[in-house]
Amino acid sequence: MPSVSKTLLFDATANGGRLDAFLAERCPDISRSRLKRLITKGLVTVDGEPARPAHKIRAGQRVLVTAPEPEPYRLGGAGLPLDLEYEDDDLLVVDKPGGLVVHPGAGHRGDTLADALAALDPGLEGVGGPLRAGIVHRLDKDTSGLMIVAKNEAAHAHLSAQFQKRMVIKAYAALVHGNLTPGEAVVEAPIGRDPRHRQRMALVDSGREAVTRYRVTARYAGYSLLEARPTTGRTHQIRVHMAALGHPLVGDSTYGAPEKRLARHFLHAHVIGFRQPSTNEYLELHSGLPEELRDFLETLGPPEAA
Repeated sequence: MPSVSKTLLFDATANGGRLDAFLAERCPDISRSRLKRLITKGLVTVDGEPARPAHKIRAGQRVLVTAPEPEPYRLGGAGLPLDLEYEDDDLLVVDKPGGLVVHPGAGHRGDTLADALAALDPGLEGVGGPLRAGIVHRLDKDTSGLMIVAKNEAAHAHLSAQFQKRMVIKAYAALVHGNLTPGEAVVEAPIGRDPRHRQRMALVDSGREAVTRYRVTARYAGYSLLEARPTTGRTHQIRVHMAALGHPLVGDSTYGAPEKRLARHFLHAHVIGFRQPSTNEYLELHSGLPEELRDFLETLGPPEAA
């Protein structure tokens, strides 16, 4: 079957800048990288002639873009190894490693948790929606730890409702810079998209409610190890709240600084508790720190005396 293409025609009304910038402004639903590939492949013409990305647009020129529709994507792949902590007829709980992206997106196809789940059980592919593979909630790429995966739509709806009603118990182990005081507290500060850096989150007065309880469990020279229990589930919530307190997570290059001895930020979802969808039995799973985080703690020496 021939591929379907979308044709876009633009008339330049004034002398402008580069062709790639001109198209980026007029094609917000197409990524800059894809626009560049279309130009390179000769699928963008100016007055009927292929043009380079740096071509200077002049008033009166006609720009034609022929954008083939991407082929439908199916989950799957080589079958990445998964660490299953629990499984029954309704769900499974997986211990996600740091560095693994949860859902397919730009630059990540075939190498995500959703792909690995579909390779493990093809019946999971459509559970919860296209490309969801039964995943009920998410963790950042560089956050490791426990995640719930539903095996059927009824279980997915039941578990999603538990998250919406804040019935799910979540606890994270986090290492932050500095001597965090007090040793136990509740952080209540709304979080929204950072107006200056749209790829980041920030404390924003008009943001959504965000509440994190924390308790310091150990102190090292220059660092505090804590357990954080978010009662809301905002994007990057623990990372943003800790950075706002002046104690960013170790290795958090977005809200703090990279750590040369650690390839990711120090955040691990080590407890998750919820109701089993069919029996309503309370289940609570625990996960120890992964090897790379244990090894980093060892480089800090013994914890300080309380």
